[in-house]
Amino acid sequence: MHRIFTPWLIMAGFILLSSPAFANTPTAEEIINKANLAAYYGGEDGRSEVSMVITDGQGRTRNREFVILRKDKTDGGPQLFYVYFQKPSDVRKMVFLVHKYLDRDDDRWLYLPALDLVKRIAASDKRTSFVGSNFFYEDVSGRGVEEDTHELLETTESHFVIKNTPKDPDGVEFSSYTVWIDTKNYLPLKAEYLDKNGKKYRQVEALTVEDIDGYPTVTKSQVSDLESGSVTVSEFKKVRYDIGLDEKIFTERYLRRPPREVRR
Repeated sequence: MHRIFTPWLIMAGFILLSSPAFANTPTAEEIINKANLAAYYGGEDGRSEVSMVITDGQGRTRNREFVILRKDKTDGGPQLFYVYFQKPSDVRKMVFLVHKYLDRDDDRWLYLPALDLVKRIAASDKRTSFVGSNFFYEDVSGRGVEEDTHELLETTESHFVIKNTPKDPDGVEFSSYTVWIDTKNYLPLKAEYLDKNGKKYRQVEALTVEDIDGYPTVTKSQVSDLESGSVTVSEFKKVRYDIGLDEKIFTERYLRRPPREVRR
């Protein structure tokens, strides 16, 4: 999808179809673009508090708690993300900052308070683990729709099923991924990834969806590593849209000095 719903995330506006069997079924590209808006562009900005539980293949768990702030520069266009970690103590005050673009690689920074170090995250690292979870750095702001080709495999009463194949297969670890998208609100509800041998190895699911301020919003999601057996479940609480976030929050200046918006 354009920006696969991490979950984390911060989901958005939608367009209704009168029926999934409607004669003028939208194209794969139209569906994907609407899914991108539904998953990542709710309102002009947004805030959410996230509780994340990471369970490894032996059943051991770790927790993460953080706040996500998001601001759209244009609807469907460039965006800004600010992630502030609150718990546990080993990640407290850590900050992940993203400037998302459509015409080039996103800019990503990670502030490590223990070292008082700001680290740039290279484009080649975007599909590596996000703070030890089953989410990737790319999942926070999403994957660009233009990075894949899209094929509509099936239209059912409840879902559009879209196969996405990377245009640069050497730049990612998967060969393709298939997304199930709600036919009524275009929210992505499930994604399955195939490895280079065509075996399913990763799954992303929306477990709970709620209407918040008129926007369909994933409030609980799960990412599963089918090879290791590890699972990450994220719950999104106190989700709010259109709160008037200042663009200056999303600058390097605020990596070391978190804004009051992460605490309110």
